[in-house]
Amino acid sequence: MTDAPVAEAAPARRSNAILAAFSGPCLPLAAFGVALPVTLPEFYATYVGLELGVVAAVFMAVRLIDIVFDPFIGWGMDKTKTRWGRYRPWMAISTPILMLSALMMFVVVQPGAGAAYLFGWLLVLYLGFSIGTLGQLGWASVLAPQYDQRSRVYGWWQVFNIIGVILILILPTVVVKTGIGDYAAGVRIMGWAIMIALPVTIGLAMFVVPEPVNAGAAPHGGPKAYLGLFGKKTVRKLLFADLLLGVAPGITGSLLFFFFGQIKGYDHTQASLFMLFYFVAGLVGAPFWAWLATKIGKDRALATASLVFAVFYIGATLVPGGNFALTAVAMFIAGLPYAAGLFLLRAMMADAGDEVRLDTGVDRTGLMFSILSATTKIGHVVALIPYLVLQAVGFRAVPGVGGNSEMSLLTLQILFILVPGLLLAAAALVLKGYPLTPARHDEIRKALEARDGAATDPVVEPA
Repeated sequence: MTDAPVAEAAPARRSNAILAAFSGPCLPLAAFGVALPVTLPEFYATYVGLELGVVAAVFMAVRLIDIVFDPFIGWGMDKTKTRWGRYRPWMAISTPILMLSALMMFVVVQPGAGAAYLFGWLLVLYLGFSIGTLGQLGWASVLAPQYDQRSRVYGWWQVFNIIGVILILILPTVVVKTGIGDYAAGVRIMGWAIMIALPVTIGLAMFVVPEPVNAGAAPHGGPKAYLGLFGKKTVRKLLFADLLLGVAPGITGSLLFFFFGQIKGYDHTQASLFMLFYFVAGLVGAPFWAWLATKIGKDRALATASLVFAVFYIGATLVPGGNFALTAVAMFIAGLPYAAGLFLLRAMMADAGDEVRLDTGVDRTGLMFSILSATTKIGHVVALIPYLVLQAVGFRAVPGVGGNSEMSLLTLQILFILVPGLLLAAAALVLKGYPLTPARHDEIRKALEARDGAATDPVVEPA
């Protein structure tokens, strides 16, 4: 590995092999991504034995603390300048933190563990998760600066995220169906799978994928610079849309097992399969939304996807219970627009980073992704409020049908069906009048290239 960046123009189009290697870390990171809002809250409430309200309070408290970490992590990434690049060292740092937290949160924990145990290790997990995800998102933003190619990079990123979700969801079902163990054993095996995948995928990405470095002055301004980003209309719209699109599926994930168990009469394995079909559909639908973004722009494609998502989701939740095949088809259809918001919003924030760099001369990509990460986490915090609502109306976290009043079951249905549907539709309204069109971004890129000299942007090559 060289001691200094190599001057080389970033290629217009990255190969599929490079994008696959870059996206590899999404597999274990996505496993955490689905475990944090979906698997772990229910696991700690039902199998570890903590009260539902305690689990919600702990997850919300840790999320709020973690949100404070993000701006400092993003600022630190923007300040980083090493022989290995700006973002890759942070990816390396996240690996042992995530491996240790997976061991303690999934494998070592036993029934009777207290709230302090959950709080402490959840905080460590979120710290490592923030470092890893922010590092990868920032790295993605410099792999391809062009408007449409950036959609392609984040499209690959999202496809691997969904594959990671699918693989991790299959594990508990396989464990149960093959007789290896019960659902709790499946969750522990999830932890082992994550620990194995982390060093393999992150190591491969670091040694194969190059990291271009944007030209620009060193970041400055501290909290003032952070708050100043909220003054840009582009950033505000992205953050509001991300918040809405984060709360909606967050509520779905946190209540899914309760809804399909208490309302529809399906067991844990069947509910996991519905989620699996939902995410597979997201994988199938992702290329369409990436293609649509190249035709009508990312903002219009995302608004369209959000409205379609709202209609499909409400329709799927209204399918009567008792017919597994029909419900599975409905959940698959509902999941077709799922991936659009996840990768298009991040590609759009990378575009906004170009706008900020042109206006200020400063590369604040890491800081901007930390803001986007913060709104996503706020969304996940809000998505746990239904736990507190359900506890207030007397809902009990018990497997299967029965044990709950009609009022608590009606509340569960309203929270699971109506609230996410309305939030998804609202996201489309927020994107109306989005200012950073494809034509505007092309102007920005040309201005940056004229000022910085695209051919002299340094590239930190892999070993």
